[in-house]
Amino acid sequence: MNEKLLKHFNCAVYFCVFVLCGSLNVYANPLKVMITPDRGELKIRHNGSPVVIRRNQNLKNRITSEFMLTSRACPPHCLQPIKLKGIETVGEIEVLDYLQRRADGDNTVLVVDTRSESHVAKGTIPGSVNIFGDLLIEERGANPITIEVIFTEQFGVEYQKGRVNFSKAKTLVLYCYGIWCGQGPKTVNALVSLGYPKNKLKWYRGGMQAWESVGLTVVKE
Repeated sequence: MNEKLLKHFNCAVYFCVFVLCGSLNVYANPLKVMITPDRGELKIRHNGSPVVIRRNQNLKNRITSEFMLTSRACPPHCLQPIKLKGIETVGEIEVLDYLQRRADGDNTVLVVDTRSESHVAKGTIPGSVNIFGDLLIEERGANPITIEVIFTEQFGVEYQKGRVNFSKAKTLVLYCYGIWCGQGPKTVNALVSLGYPKNKLKWYRGGMQAWESVGLTVVKE
């Protein structure tokens, strides 16, 4: 191969490498807004459909108008304590970890949106299930039959000869609107009063407002 031909050959090789590397860089373009330094997204399923949870990549994105209000009538929308008695409070990272476990096939955990269906329809956390808290709160009309159905079909609780067995009960991560929402705490307290083990109850205090405030993916029912 003469020197001129070799020169053209080398140029062609360099060009191909440049194009290939450029294509790979485009394909593997890192997210601008990560969840943590080593976690960019989470692939799960919601109501049978695949969903990718990540933070909004638009650096000018703003929280939705639904959560822009700073003040709501108290009662009922009063600030909630950082901890409920004997219940672990969790944040976004822990919620994502539970969702990941669920996506990996761990059926011993469940993330629960305790709001009403009309509110959930406006947006909920992917991978969570909606169980209206009032269906478990006796003073709000919950009845034993409904509670038993939810316990057995959703929470993994067993009823044996009139006795409730929580040995296989799922770990529940419950949430509602935000730190000013009492629905989540009321649901947690109702479950405790029904005998649900405290170590199997987690409370995501930040709820939807905190979830949306950091741009995490929301799905509408």
